[in-house]
Amino acid sequence: MNSVSPTSVQYLSQDELRHPDGRQLFNPRSSSQRGTYAGLFPGGGAAHSQHTEPDEVDKIKSKFLSVWNNMKYGWTVKTKTNLSKLSPVHLFGYTYHLEQDEDMERFQKDFTSRIWLTYRREFQQLEGTMWTTDCGWGCMLRSGQMLLAQGLLVHFLGRDWTWPDALFSTDLTEMEPMKVTSLPCPSTASLRQASPIPTDRSRAPWEFRPPRHTCSPDELEKERYHRKIISWFADKPQAPFGIHCLVNLGHSSGKKAGDWYGPSIAAHILRKAVEGCSEAGSLVVYVSQDCTVYKGDVAKLANRNKDRAVKDAGAEWKAVIILVPMRLGGETFNPAYMDCIKDLLRLDFCIGIIGGKPRHSLYFVGYQDDFLLYLDPHYCQPFVDSTKENFPLESFHCSCPRKTAFSKVDPSCTIGFYARHSRDFEQLCLELTQVLNSAATKERYPMFSVVEGCAQEYGLDELCARFSQQTVQVQRPSKRGRAKKPTAEEFVFL
Repeated sequence: MNSVSPTSVQYLSQDELRHPDGRQLFNPRSSSQRGTYAGLFPGGGAAHSQHTEPDEVDKIKSKFLSVWNNMKYGWTVKTKTNLSKLSPVHLFGYTYHLEQDEDMERFQKDFTSRIWLTYRREFQQLEGTMWTTDCGWGCMLRSGQMLLAQGLLVHFLGRDWTWPDALFSTDLTEMEPMKVTSLPCPSTASLRQASPIPTDRSRAPWEFRPPRHTCSPDELEKERYHRKIISWFADKPQAPFGIHCLVNLGHSSGKKAGDWYGPSIAAHILRKAVEGCSEAGSLVVYVSQDCTVYKGDVAKLANRNKDRAVKDAGAEWKAVIILVPMRLGGETFNPAYMDCIKDLLRLDFCIGIIGGKPRHSLYFVGYQDDFLLYLDPHYCQPFVDSTKENFPLESFHCSCPRKTAFSKVDPSCTIGFYARHSRDFEQLCLELTQVLNSAATKERYPMFSVVEGCAQEYGLDELCARFSQQTVQVQRPSKRGRAKKPTAEEFVFL
């Protein structure tokens, strides 16, 4: 086989590589090659879990795929995002006016403190496959990780917590303090630049760097929690919310490594992950049914002492993350829901939305005008060993918010809320009801409902009737004058 420069490889499709002279290097769509390279490509792996150790040809082909993924996903966050100084920015219930220098800095620090989880490469093989990266298929799982991470940050550190190094770490970005007109983004080069603090040049770029400021005892304690939370999402089998665990939990939903995951399936995977994590014993996850949050079901799940009445003000509750999967339109996003989404993102209880564009998941954290702000998982970074003491944190934070128009998002999404105790939950339900009822008065279909009681208390006919009312979809007629019916793929995949 002639030698081929990785940069000369032509990428023709999701999983086919071809030499510039036209020769096909490999195409795993063919049955013979797919059997040989199981686990390297979407749809492979589970059926060929007994595949033997890869030979040299396998390694070369895997290298080509890795090169392509690194090229495709290593530079996707370089473009700058312009934020207007004329309009407020809303981030997880907080409002910032960027024309004010103090607010501008507070917004930058708040955004940068959010945990950013992206594609990774060179981690331990996923069980039964040859995957050592989730590039190209794991974006929905990464978005789900970020939503759960935000819930954990609020749970353990509080909404007001910010990372002390958010404005000090030069490894996060090439930028000066944020300007009101644009926010420069991190690049592969900037993430690997050495710290300005004098260091031994032989040190690896991802080794721990000394803190850039003096920490108080309280800050040090919170920093330990910060690191602990990030370690729960490490790319290793032992991490309770890592990619290895989430993929394993997805097997019960018919998903495997290399598949694309939808926001509804991701919600249930997160629920199972939290159930299986002993360290998150003070937190539970509730996933709504049929676009309906049943207050009684949440109470049963969160009530620590089930012998007490649900309405007993003295009853101790576990904190609860409420996830609501939904579809906001037919083939495309229905703009009638835009104002309601804005209202929900302004709630203090909201921890974001996982959704995105078709087969391109994003984690929405706020908005400005008619643009959603998001963290993008489509950025391939090397594996970081979180078992090392004082492992570097820079690659888990992003200083560059990106934005996309509401009109471009996929209608399938899952929105998350966090309530620390029963009083918070009651207040959340009250505010959700006000927002949803306000949308209904404007002749819009409610995104979802909050009702008393448990799901089993509602008859099947009533349940189905409510579900049909809440998922009415405004569809555009096709060229033949008939509305196109959404396919199962359009609903499941992002």
